[in-house]
Amino acid sequence: MKKSNAKREAYAKKQEEKGRNLIMWIIGVLIALGVIYAIWASFMM
Repeated sequence: MKKSNAKREAYAKKQEEKGRNLIMWIIGVLIALGVIYAIWASFMM
């Protein structure tokens, strides 16, 4: 009982870490796209 509970907690921790990593990647990509768009828009003026 205790062993499976510890495993479940470790798995939840790992998933949380992966989720946080994915969110950081998505935010980074969106910021990069925003910067590229701003540069492109300034050249179109």
